[in-house]
Amino acid sequence: MIETIKMYMQFPFVRYALIVGVLIALCSSLLGVTLVLKRFSFIGDGLSHVAFGAMAIAGILQLTDDMLFVMPVTVICAVLLLKTGQNTRIKGDAAIAMISVGALAIGYLLLNLFSTSTNLSGDVCSTLFGSTSILTLTKSEVWLCVVLSLAVVLIFLLFYNKIFAVTFDEDFARAAGTRVEAYNLLIAIVIAVIIVLAMNLVGSLLISALIIFPAMSAMRVFRSFKAVTIFSAVLSVFCALLGILISIVGGTPVGSTIVAVDIAAFLVCLLIDKIHGGVK
Repeated sequence: MIETIKMYMQFPFVRYALIVGVLIALCSSLLGVTLVLKRFSFIGDGLSHVAFGAMAIAGILQLTDDMLFVMPVTVICAVLLLKTGQNTRIKGDAAIAMISVGALAIGYLLLNLFSTSTNLSGDVCSTLFGSTSILTLTKSEVWLCVVLSLAVVLIFLLFYNKIFAVTFDEDFARAAGTRVEAYNLLIAIVIAVIIVLAMNLVGSLLISALIIFPAMSAMRVFRSFKAVTIFSAVLSVFCALLGILISIVGGTPVGSTIVAVDIAAFLVCLLIDKIHGGVK
């Protein structure tokens, strides 16, 4: 197995997949803790379906670089989702459900009506569940992922204290002079960027797993926000690396394999929590 991995590491497309997988896992885990604690974790699911609909439209328009269309549309919907979720007549979970189902249905409908692809089912399956091949990542996509991921990490580090305050007590943060709405908006936009980056690797239906599972696993072991965030990031990166390597050796879909490893890690952390709780 080690020799097989060494052989594959000589190919650029394998290194591209590892780089992108690590960066996406890192960014997802950093904001995942905040989203889980704010009980808004399914925003990833809603925005991923929006991205699917945007990709369908970009494909119909035959855009050479669909990222230029998908990214702005997803960011705009993240802003609208945040504003709608704050409406007293439409709660956050209802807003996510409306946008999620609507975008998914419209995207698939447009693909059926206007797509010229001879393998529509394969294209849809690849978009929803991630590509079955790691050959799909290009050098330009890797560089774009690196730049945007560094921006996400930098934003999180610069505004860590504000994000911490907004996560735990919005009313106190607002009373202390923090612009809560602005930082909620920043979190939504950053999540939208992460989701668009992750589409090629894990697919739109599996992105939420990268956001939720590392955070939930870390919360089973640690209690402080900083410890949970650090452990979540380390665990997410480890699971992404292991998942990609397993997919290389076993020939399994990359996205599904990464999520399966995340689930296994969560079960291990859950067992540790049970044992530790029993000892106490």
